[in-house]
Formats: sequence, C-alpha cells, structure tokens
Amino acid sequence: MVRLWRPVGVRSIGVWRADSEADLRAQVLGTLPLWPWMTAVVTRPYSRTPTTRDGASAIGRILRGQAGLDAYLGIHPVALSGVSWPVPEAVTVGFMEWNFETAENLAAALRAGEVTSAELTDQAITRIERDDKAINAICAPDFDRARAAARRADEARARGEDRPLLGIPVTVKESYNIAGLPTTWGMPPHRNFMPAEDAVQVSRLKDAGAVVLGKTNVPLGLQDIQSFNEIYGTTNNPWDHGRTSGGSSGGSAAALACGFGALSIGSDLAGSLRTPAHFCGVYAHKPTLGLAAGRGMVPPSEPALPVDLDLAVVGPMARTARDLTLLLDVMAGPDPLTLGVAHDVRLPPARHERLGDFRVLVLDEHPLIPTGAAVRAGVNRVADALVDGGAHVERRSPLLPDLAEAGTLYSQLLVSGSVARFPVESYEQLRTRAAGLRADDQSLDAARLRAMVFSHRDWLQVINRRELHRHGWRQLFAEFDAVVCPITPTPAFPHDHDPNPLERRIDIDGVEYPYFDQLVWAGLATMPGLPATAIPAGRTSAGLPVGVQLIGPMFEDRTPLRLAELLERKIGGFQAPK
Repeated sequence: MVRLWRPVGVRSIGVWRADSEADLRAQVLGTLPLWPWMTAVVTRPYSRTPTTRDGASAIGRILRGQAGLDAYLGIHPVALSGVSWPVPEAVTVGFMEWNFETAENLAAALRAGEVTSAELTDQAITRIERDDKAINAICAPDFDRARAAARRADEARARGEDRPLLGIPVTVKESYNIAGLPTTWGMPPHRNFMPAEDAVQVSRLKDAGAVVLGKTNVPLGLQDIQSFNEIYGTTNNPWDHGRTSGGSSGGSAAALACGFGALSIGSDLAGSLRTPAHFCGVYAHKPTLGLAAGRGMVPPSEPALPVDLDLAVVGPMARTARDLTLLLDVMAGPDPLTLGVAHDVRLPPARHERLGDFRVLVLDEHPLIPTGAAVRAGVNRVADALVDGGAHVERRSPLLPDLAEAGTLYSQLLVSGSVARFPVESYEQLRTRAAGLRADDQSLDAARLRAMVFSHRDWLQVINRRELHRHGWRQLFAEFDAVVCPITPTPAFPHDHDPNPLERRIDIDGVEYPYFDQLVWAGLATMPGLPATAIPAGRTSAGLPVGVQLIGPMFEDRTPLRLAELLERKIGGFQAPK
C-alpha cells in the first residue's frame, strides 16, 4: 500500500494496493489526471520499508520538482530516477509508519494483512540503527534472529495461526536469560556469560508469537535508579540526553519512548518498572507480588531456579494502558515447575468500567521526603481529571497505613535482602558501622544500615509488621478502589555517576536529600506487594515527562489497569519525544 501526502497538513490523497511494480505504477499514473499537481514515487510491492540494502528494494519515478521519500521515522531514502511531467508543486509519497503504533493496533493490522511482521521488524531495526547511538537503550541486539522469527510469524499467520503477540516486535530487559545472548546484569566479571535456556517470561513472549529485537540496558546489578554500567555504558533519557532514563528498567523505557519495539518486559524491586516509565513518559505495571513467574530473571552467577521473591516482581511496559493489559495476560501465571503444577490464574475483572464509578484516594505528601512542584502538579492534574469525570476523590483517609513506618519497613526489607550475598569481611565492616550509630538516629540512612546486619529475629519482626500493613491496605481498599500518588519526588534528574551512591543527593526544588530516600514512594506499593500502574501525567515547563502511579488491591491488577485506560482517554497518554 502506498499513500500520497500533501506537503502541508499531511492529508492522504491516494491509496493503492498492487501485486507488482507495473500494477502499482499503472494505478499511480492512472490517478495523475485527477491529481495533476503531484509527484509520485513508486516502490517495490508489498513493502512499506524500502531500503537501499536490497537490490530490488525500490525504483523511483519522479515528476518535475523536488520530491523525496518521506518515510516517517527514518526509513532510508531510496534513489530516485526522473521521469518528468509539468507540475507546479511536489507532493511526496509517504510510507505507513508503524514504530509508534500500539501493540493492539499492530496485531489488528497483521490479522488484516495490512502489514507483515517482516516489515514491522525491518522498520524497527532501521530505526534502532539510526537513533540508538544517541540513546543507548538496546545493549544486546539480536537482529538476525529477529528477522528469522518475523518470517516464521508471517508463515504461521499464512497457515491460519493467531496468537496474542504473533509477529509483534518487542524488547527484553538485559537481566532476563535469553539463550544465545549474554546475561551480565552490567557486571564486568560476567560479560561473557551465556545462558543455555530462556527465562520463563521470554518463553512466554515467544510462545505468544513476539519477535524479540534484543536486550535493553540496566544498571550494575540492577541496583540503581539510573541505567549505566562498564559493559554497555549509559542509557540517556530520550527527552533530555543529559538526564537519566531511570533504572533499573531504564533501557526498556527509553526504547519504548523511541519507538524501538511495541512492548518490553522489565522487573521492579525499587520502582524499576515505574520510575523509568515516569522519567520517559511511557506506561508500566508492577504486578501483584507472585502473579508472574520470575524464573530465569536471575544474576548470571546463580542457577535459574524457581524462587518465591520477597519484594521483586517482573512486569510489562508499553506505550498505552491497554497494551499493558495485553502483555500482562501473557506474563501472568505461576511457575510451571512449582505452583503451576496445581494452579491456574484467573484475575478478577476491574471493579468498574466507568471513570465516574471509581473511588480514589489521592496522595501527594510523604512524611519522609517532600514532593517536588512538578510531580505535585502531575498528581493534581490526574486528581482534577478524576473529579471532572465524576469519580469520588478523597485527599486523606484514617484507613491509610502509616506512611513513615511503611517507608522504614520497605527500606529495611530492601537492603537486608540486597546485602545477603556480601562477602563476610564486608558484612563485618557493616556491623561495626551499625554499632556506631546513635540510638536516637532514626533516619532512613540509619534504618538501612541497621537492616544490612539484621538477625533472622530482626527480619521476622519486620515481616510481621508488614502483615499488619497488608491488613491495613485490605481495609482501605474496602472503601477505595485505587490510590493515586507519586512514583518519585522529581522528574528525571541529571546523570550522576558518583561511584559511592551514598554520597549522591537528589535535588528537590533546590534542596538536597539522600539519594535513596526517593524510593519511599515506590516502596509504598512494593512493601505490601500491591499492584501499581505507572501512567504519564503531563510534562514539566522544561518539557520533561511526569508520571504517577495508580495502586490497586492485591491480585486485582485489572482495576488500576482499567483506571489507567480511562485516564488515558481523559488526559492523554504517551507522546513521542521531539
């Protein structure tokens, strides 16, 4: 299919389908008497992605005037040879751009035969090769296998097969095992580690028909709010290359914002899905703890065994809320080696279908860290949209669990698990430092240091407190359907590669705070294991994206996802960086 566009207003003035170049040329030229003021370019049949690599890729036919191939999103221009008729102005032939289409729309176009997976994959690869030098989102490309998978997807569709993601290009966070690609977690000693089998979620993607373009960048050990490491370098924010894309799924969020694939899968322990989505202006969903199997999303030094994680989850990223649901339905389910032997997953439907039926608690203040003006404005924009849509909105509730204790409990659980594999000598140094703390030091830094040397008794006490918080959330969600709140206190911040993260600071409206204190908002959902959907909520005066999270009841993931979809219609959603 070829479309002719006017140079102003970009209005389609002709659409053709043809089985051969000669057929297409006859149709185009046959239209010329009706549209005498146009310039036509004819390309090979079946293709919306002409490139100069293929000897038969494109043949140009041009009328007088300057005209070129306007292949949106950087399809390489083809050489044009001239055949002239007198015309006073040029109109270019535009090829359908697919890189920013939703996965849902791509699936519909593939089913309708409007495009092939091979074409989608070629177009995505062309864009990555052109634009990723400035972003560095794709750290381990897998283009040859992606093209082969796309051909297989087209062949399967020709046989009448249909699967949820059949033929759709996607990316995968570097921390997931993919047979044939390195899994390093950004750790130099493991730069050559090559897993023998795919992670469970990678297998589910492939079983659903997805075409994996490659892996996306992460921070060292996944333990940062930024995405940089010695092996693959730094991932830049597509909106401002001097700022971070977030972490630890920062490569995935940046890839989506740039049109490098329609979907991605990441993980979340400390906001690692939600923070990059917030910084890059895309969508992400942190599922309920345990909803999606995580086997094979494991450090390269460890075997890929089924493990019941304490805080961490794996989850979907996309450019729309509906695409999050599409991908979550592929990812959800227990590990087939453990609970999957006896259990299937059936998530309950969303509590409501209409925006006006939702009961929402809106939070924009935390006792442990201030909220920056830009993020507060994003929260208020969502709150105003809810009110305008008829939803019942409250700003406070006595049912809300204590936020200060929640932040402390989350910090303790986070670091006590993170340091468990430290060498003995490092552990002893931490014990000495913790013993030197003043008894009245109740800062988050002090709480984290004490938690690094927790005894099992200490840890069990924190676990018991967490259960009380979980019960408090159950009571709250008997009165509310969702909680809207920040993901971090600020939009994306400038790159900060200080080798000692404890020396870093986060600037909130001109005042500096300890770097890791900003995690308390992400921890609000992580500590009790609740689902949380990150959505775009506008942009700052400087043009940076701002997101918020919609926290929902445990195992009712479809409720915040549905609310995200309704808000997307109300306030808008993803916008591509300029």
